Amino acid sequence: MINKLSSSFKNGGGIYIHIPFCKQACHYCDFHFSTSMGKKDEMLVAIQKELELRKQEFEEQVVETIYFGGGTPSVLTTEEIQTIIDSVYNNYTVVNQPEITLEANPDDLSEEKIIAFSKSPINRLSIGVQSFFEEDLKLMNRAHTAVEANETLKLATQYFDNISIDLIYGMPNMTNERWIQNIEKALSFKIPHISSYALTVEPKTALASFIKKGLIKPLDDELAQEHFNILLEKMEANSFEAYEISNFGKQGYFSKNNTAYWLGKKYIGVGPSAHSYDGNRRSWNINNNLKYIKAITANELPRETETLSKTDNYNEYVMTGLRTIWGVSLKRIKEESGIIFYEYLLKQADKHIKQEFLKIEKETLLTTKKGKFLADGIASDLFMINLS
Repeated sequence: MINKLSSSFKNGGGIYIHIPFCKQACHYCDFHFSTSMGKKDEMLVAIQKELELRKQEFEEQVVETIYFGGGTPSVLTTEEIQTIIDSVYNNYTVVNQPEITLEANPDDLSEEKIIAFSKSPINRLSIGVQSFFEEDLKLMNRAHTAVEANETLKLATQYFDNISIDLIYGMPNMTNERWIQNIEKALSFKIPHISSYALTVEPKTALASFIKKGLIKPLDDELAQEHFNILLEKMEANSFEAYEISNFGKQGYFSKNNTAYWLGKKYIGVGPSAHSYDGNRRSWNINNNLKYIKAITANELPRETETLSKTDNYNEYVMTGLRTIWGVSLKRIKEESGIIFYEYLLKQADKHIKQEFLKIEKETLLTTKKGKFLADGIASDLFMINLS
């Protein structure tokens, strides 16, 4: 086993592991997954082999976070997850006490399984509650019930300190009152982190089809913005910091994995459809389970790679920066992108500053409270599109 080292002398990075299995398909989801577990054993072997094949990519890195996403990683047993964690430790340098997150659904988390996870290296649970109301869960085609969501959180908080839950707002027929009740129910469990997203309609999903056929009302952007503003107020009143537009944490409980993404640290994505970033290039694995397994078995990496241009790096930094409390450093733009990008950014930002959607503090461009919900649209207006 490679010795664990402090990250003080090496660059830190993360490993994301995509588990491409779910019990059933949520109506809004466009992530890569399969509801068939027939190739589960072969997939787990392939994931471990990919970790081994790619270890040279992190020779200069130390792993600070390990994140199991999907799909639904909690469909795996503790033993299956442990074999993957062992593969990370056997092939990479890992810090002492890395953040190891497991995404989980309430219907998978029996008390027995929660206890087993708590005794494993996993030290953070991200639980996909989405709503505490049965009507919402049925609309989304979630596999769990409102009762299961409640019972799971009662149990999980007994064994885990670091818990995040997901909530979705902006759903058809979700009144402001019901949204407030959702937030207050989540807060009642005293968890330190909440991730909350507006429901979006992705192409080729069941939700898109239902809306097109008139079976479900179209989404209302104004309602979603109302819900977002309610969320901001409730989180602030309960000492949560909106360190990223969709992520709210108590001090000491910001997701280290997600923060690393937003701050531009390197990461390796393992498993079908997983994305990676090495500082200069992005790559992504094929989103087909059988082709992924076949390629890895043949010692091939089934991925595509894109080298980022100066413009790409500028645009990505603006996009991620405006979503976070760290903002966009004007000094960094000037030093890394150059004076043309710096002047363009200030020119494009000016009208948004006058509208009080953006502000400049300590040489940093930040979204205001008024501008947070519009951050992605504002960022796109600041993008450079004609320089390489």
